[in-house]
Amino acid sequence: MFGLRCDGKRVKGMGIIEKAEPFFMPMRIDAVNYITVQAPCSHLDEFIARERKKGNNYTYMHVVIATLVRLLYLRPYLNRFIMRGTTYQRNGIQVSMDVKRKMEDAGANETLKFEFTGRETIAEIKEIVDSLIAKTIQQNEEGKTSGFIKHLTWTPAWVIRWALALLRWLDKHGMLPNSVLRCSPFHTSAFFTNLKSIKIGKIYHHLYNFGTTSIFIAMGKEKMMPVIENNKDLKVAKMLELGISLDERIADGFYMGKSLRMMKDILANLDSLNEPMPEGEIPTKIKKKSKKKKVKKVKKVKNEGKKKRPKSKKLKPVKIKESKTEKSVDDKKD
Repeated sequence: MFGLRCDGKRVKGMGIIEKAEPFFMPMRIDAVNYITVQAPCSHLDEFIARERKKGNNYTYMHVVIATLVRLLYLRPYLNRFIMRGTTYQRNGIQVSMDVKRKMEDAGANETLKFEFTGRETIAEIKEIVDSLIAKTIQQNEEGKTSGFIKHLTWTPAWVIRWALALLRWLDKHGMLPNSVLRCSPFHTSAFFTNLKSIKIGKIYHHLYNFGTTSIFIAMGKEKMMPVIENNKDLKVAKMLELGISLDERIADGFYMGKSLRMMKDILANLDSLNEPMPEGEIPTKIKKKSKKKKVKKVKKVKNEGKKKRPKSKKLKPVKIKESKTEKSVDDKKD
């Protein structure tokens, strides 16, 4: 209440337009923008194969979630949300995801929420994601979200409507208990869905008006498509597409554009995810892999440094013929 929330802090010192936007677009669905981010699978495949030799078994899902967590840490405006016309900076980084217990039509869905600091390496993020998925699916354990919703569905329909209306009112006024916020998958930094696992392409998912989610990322199945390299060469390459939905009220177009370029930089330089982020000052650039210059091999010459002496030509002996005059003089002497 009075602008205070347990999941975020009120942002102060904003510009006039930034303050006014939430009042012109009060609903999250009114302010959603859609964009596609494409990543060459060659970079991802090389990184995954290289790490597999070290004993780290990563998938596209681990790479994209780790990229998203790193991006939310490096670009903190993306980790904001709007509630009742006020902009808040989220206290932590959370990513929600739907998981199917069995790949069957009747298989039950489970919604999980992972919590991060943003400084984790990809190995630490994989451990957090895999352990919670294994705990929920393999051990057949019920998640916090399903348990919370299960209690609501036991009641009549009018009670559910009344309960959700009460939750919305409490959420708008910052009075929703922290226990409910931890269970709710809709109160999260970003929602992620892995459509590659069900072999369909990327989609643009809507943002929920309930909760505080400002970003939705849908990872589709990779596909072959024409790509122009270096603004001149046309070739066919395998690409991974991400359908991203963004609440435009959390940051302006310049900040969003720079953030999306940084996301592409991370996907192109995945080795940076092996390094943890330092505490305190947030870096503004991604360490890019330096391209090794090709060095021309020089043939080694024996006795290098010694000057070669020119070979002396052998002089052939020259036969001198006696002249006739000389012969005649000698004959006369005799």
